[in-house]
Amino acid sequence: MDWITSGPQPLLMVIITAMAMYFALIVMTRLAGVRSFSKMSGFDFAVTVSIGSVLATVILTPDPPLAQGIMAFAVLFALQMGVATLRVHSDLFEGSTNNKPRLIMANGKMLHDQMAKARITENDLLGKLREANVLDFSQVDAAVAETTGDISVLHRERGDTPLSDHLLDGVIDAHRYQPGPVEA
Repeated sequence: MDWITSGPQPLLMVIITAMAMYFALIVMTRLAGVRSFSKMSGFDFAVTVSIGSVLATVILTPDPPLAQGIMAFAVLFALQMGVATLRVHSDLFEGSTNNKPRLIMANGKMLHDQMAKARITENDLLGKLREANVLDFSQVDAAVAETTGDISVLHRERGDTPLSDHLLDGVIDAHRYQPGPVEA
């Protein structure tokens, strides 16, 4: 029966720790900024998952205690802010903490060699093309496997503004994209 029910004291402790952890989360998010829960890099994602794990563990179990949970939050937020600051000031550091985006489709053609390196299947890419409302491969200037694991689809209709080369800065194999008109 312990698996299903609980006494009033454990329930009260869950309420108290949930409120305290929620307050700590708000304070630290305000101090660290909105990047705290962004998906800008794999590191950001890992920190977000870690924060969620700490939150759940502290709320639902008596060990670790509340003070340790808040300290874990503080350390995770401080690490994230520190890494973000170092990434801004050091290309070498940014490269060591981030994957590089990779061109996986250019000028309406899938780049299977790059898709394999990014571990993206044709079905994964087709799903993202549908999400982007692509009606025909010829509309796709480029598709990029981003550092977060997302896929960005850069597409246009006939007569739309062409893709700016700068949007592919830092993208692996960007040279395979050739600007040109969208086919009819």
